[in-house]
Amino acid sequence: MTLQLTVPNMACSACGETITKAIQAVDSAAVVETDPQTKLVTIETQASETEIKQAVTAAGYSVA
Repeated sequence: MTLQLTVPNMACSACGETITKAIQAVDSAAVVETDPQTKLVTIETQASETEIKQAVTAAGYSVA
């Protein structure tokens, strides 16, 4: 499934890398695209939305 999350405190590409690693720790096959300018994270994953949001939050980012 494809998820699209807004991450208001994602400021740069390094933030995007941190978020990507956190998501891939939950689902190693996940395809993650991050855009710090629009604050959008698009994820193609088999994990649940709850698991993904928890991973992003645990990495220190808020999910709107």
